[in-house]
Amino acid sequence: MLLMLAGLSLAAATAVPAVFAAAPYEAYTYNYYRDAVPLPAPFLPERSVSGLDLGTGDFKSPNDMFVTEDGYVYVLDSGNKRIIVTDDEWNVIRVISAFDNAGREDTFNNPGGLFVTESKEIYVADTDNGRIVVLTNEGELIRIVSDPQSDILPSGFKFAPVKITVDRANRIFAVARGVFEGLMQFDDKGGFIGYVGTIHVTQSFADRLWLRLATDEQRKRMQLYIPTEFASVDIDHKGFVYATNIDVNSTATIKRLNPSGQDVIKRFGYYPNMGDIRFRSFGNNAGPSRLTDIKVIGGGMYTVLDSFRGRLFTYNDEGELLYAFGGKGTQLGLFNTPVAVERIGSKLAVLDRGKNNIIVFRPTLFGSAVHQATTLHYNGRDAEAVELWKEVLRLNSNYDIAYLGIGKSLLMEKKNKEAMEYFKLGMQRKYYSVAYKRYRREVMQEHFGTMMTLLTVLAVALFSFRFVKRWRMRRTVNREVGTL
Repeated sequence: MLLMLAGLSLAAATAVPAVFAAAPYEAYTYNYYRDAVPLPAPFLPERSVSGLDLGTGDFKSPNDMFVTEDGYVYVLDSGNKRIIVTDDEWNVIRVISAFDNAGREDTFNNPGGLFVTESKEIYVADTDNGRIVVLTNEGELIRIVSDPQSDILPSGFKFAPVKITVDRANRIFAVARGVFEGLMQFDDKGGFIGYVGTIHVTQSFADRLWLRLATDEQRKRMQLYIPTEFASVDIDHKGFVYATNIDVNSTATIKRLNPSGQDVIKRFGYYPNMGDIRFRSFGNNAGPSRLTDIKVIGGGMYTVLDSFRGRLFTYNDEGELLYAFGGKGTQLGLFNTPVAVERIGSKLAVLDRGKNNIIVFRPTLFGSAVHQATTLHYNGRDAEAVELWKEVLRLNSNYDIAYLGIGKSLLMEKKNKEAMEYFKLGMQRKYYSVAYKRYRREVMQEHFGTMMTLLTVLAVALFSFRFVKRWRMRRTVNREVGTL
């Protein structure tokens, strides 16, 4: 199904007027030569939403937000120890700041993560209280998950959940502070099951070289190479868990975990799906992206948030970078300390803890065409995606993924020669080789009769030539013998 362009109706009385000016940031992707290729902006900032706009008072260090499929927005206003719930027009429905717990009023303490199920049950990672709180949509307590018990947990373990997601069977996957073994998994009753998706540490070449050259005493003083923590987590409709971690030495900072905990994410793009692949190694703003949040946006696509440079990166299910945009600054559309990204219909919303607001982005014609074409391809409807890819190329003729999309459609239709041209334009050597082999086989089959006839004629001619040549040699020899 095509991605709808309907978006939110923004009718809050204190709404900031929509702004449709040029983007205050550059959008880009990376080509085959590792160069950043400029793109038309896939999204433009539409408005910002603050606590004052909602009439609830300023946000204070918000840590997370969640948007349901029907457009309800849940903001985890951590500094104010509350959850603000709005409808799809930013009208406040309720504010949950406390709940009844066995006859006494209970509150949150620096909650870090939030998730809402299809049945509108609210899961809160109540970080500094060391628990996961499960509430009804009205804010009534269902249960509390705390103090997990297991032989695999170290003695004196203190549970401090930071981010959470929940599957359709109500199993909880939690990112916990100080836990390096993977995501903590709980059953629907809150019982600890075990870890899933352990992150394997990666050493840089310099680290490995230093370890070889260091003395035993120096090695003892070195920091241990232990796995890193996960930073964020989300889940798709198939039950696959998406997660990010921050490891400056790794190119596998985005994972898609199957029910067995294996990373099955595809990495078929030009370069690893890790945010920026070109960056300075020294100085200000140096180092790789720090992907602190991830959101599955449908159609096989997912968006990750780089809190280091304030950028958003969207990939398709093959791991190809569709676009990147954003930055840090004071203008509408730029961030201070972005902490969460969510999808609201066809729009994107980013929660900025530094500015204490939410920035809403609307898709442009380019962004909508890319999303719709990508969704069609993901659903196996490549032929229908061709016209959209052509529209994308009309807007930007250097968009390699559009050439690849058209080429794949032509390949499915067995138009191998035409597919070769598009794969060549898109610098897709792998698919070009496939199309070339098929086209070569096609040419050989098409001209098989002519080639066999030609080969037969050549064989007969060669045989006749050799027969005549031998006959003449024998005749010459007989004449010479007769003369003697």
